[in-house]
Amino acid sequence: MEMEKIAELIKLVENSSLKEFSYSEGEMEIYLSKLDNPPVLAPGGVAPAAVAAAPSPAAPAAAETAAEEEELYITSPIVGTFYSAPAPTAPAFVRVGDKVKNGQTVCILEAMKLMNEIQCEYDCEIEAILVSNEQKVEYGQPLFRVKKL
Repeated sequence: MEMEKIAELIKLVENSSLKEFSYSEGEMEIYLSKLDNPPVLAPGGVAPAAVAAAPSPAAPAAAETAAEEEELYITSPIVGTFYSAPAPTAPAFVRVGDKVKNGQTVCILEAMKLMNEIQCEYDCEIEAILVSNEQKVEYGQPLFRVKKL
């Protein structure tokens, strides 16, 4: 496929209501996915570093309640394909409502034909699974919404 046609496909998906698009022709495959909140790029295509403002000393209680209400996520450490189970016929590693222990495997991410087990970093409860099985995921993309125990 020529680069002009690929660029045309990108523009069509970008201007449509589609969230994901895949196309295959012979041995070539194209997969396009829209980000919910695309990063703002600085000149040269580099994402600027996020700057966090320090809370004012006059409002420490407000900062504590905001931290308690903040949602926690298990995010993807790599770009790859999400698998919810160790095999197609096996049960999923975790389901909504499951209580997960620190170090427990929650999913597998395949990257470059390597299967990477993703483990939870703290005890928590799975509130929502945010991606579907065999979905392509980006670096830093939330995979699970969790509540710390």
